[in-house]
Amino acid sequence: MSQTDASGAVCALTQGTVPLLVSMPHIGTQIPAQLQAGYSARALQVEDTDWHLAQLYDFLPSMGASILQPRYSRYVIDLNRPPDDAPMYPGASNTELCPTRFFTGDTLYLEACAPDTAARAQRCSDYWQPYHDALAGELQRIVQVHGYALLWDAHSIRSAIPWLFEGTLPALNIGTASGDSAHASIAQAVMAVCADAGKFSHVLNGRFKGGYITRYYGRPGQHVHAVQLEMCQNLYMQETPPFAYDASLAAQVQPTLRAMLQAVLDAGAALYSGAGHDH
Repeated sequence: MSQTDASGAVCALTQGTVPLLVSMPHIGTQIPAQLQAGYSARALQVEDTDWHLAQLYDFLPSMGASILQPRYSRYVIDLNRPPDDAPMYPGASNTELCPTRFFTGDTLYLEACAPDTAARAQRCSDYWQPYHDALAGELQRIVQVHGYALLWDAHSIRSAIPWLFEGTLPALNIGTASGDSAHASIAQAVMAVCADAGKFSHVLNGRFKGGYITRYYGRPGQHVHAVQLEMCQNLYMQETPPFAYDASLAAQVQPTLRAMLQAVLDAGAALYSGAGHDH
């Protein structure tokens, strides 16, 4: 099913059978035709996409997970930023709700073409709101069916981006908003899988603690637990143009990804195995 507006499907939601929703807010690659003239030629190549995550997570349907995927690029609007555009990481370089810079710090738009206040509000209405309506609605449905919901916010990023962070990122960056967005047992289960795999560096609540989606929707007191995974793209693809998918690399990390998601499901089931649901 899709949330739609005048420009067509803004996002696609596949409903699953287990209490897990996987959101992929930055996999969109399209920029609407009516907006393209304001962007630099480089921007139209959407280099900062979370490339190929749908392919990397191709095992999700067999797990019974719900999946939410947008159509449009984060360069149009960033679905993982708050609607008031408050910085996610105060004191660090941040990209905005309607980004004006590449991850390199270079400008996205031609001179005097960045969206003004009215244009940003229109993009929020056209593209941001439908995605979040779908996300909130699916979490509500899952809670009604299962008594609780597990949200996995899937991301990927180049392993070294000096404008955003120093040095090289750990391979797997797990975020639970410093423990606020998910029960500790869920984070511990995910980290245990990473440790058992033994071949991927990993960190909990490091540089990436979870963006707006993790922080806003992760409400353990209301039986919704959210985890963000920001993984380095060199685990499964070429980090430079043409950003090609590498199936042989991907095959090495996919079992760990699947085990992480199964660990979330198992931890959730253990939390809610009693009748009280008082966690």
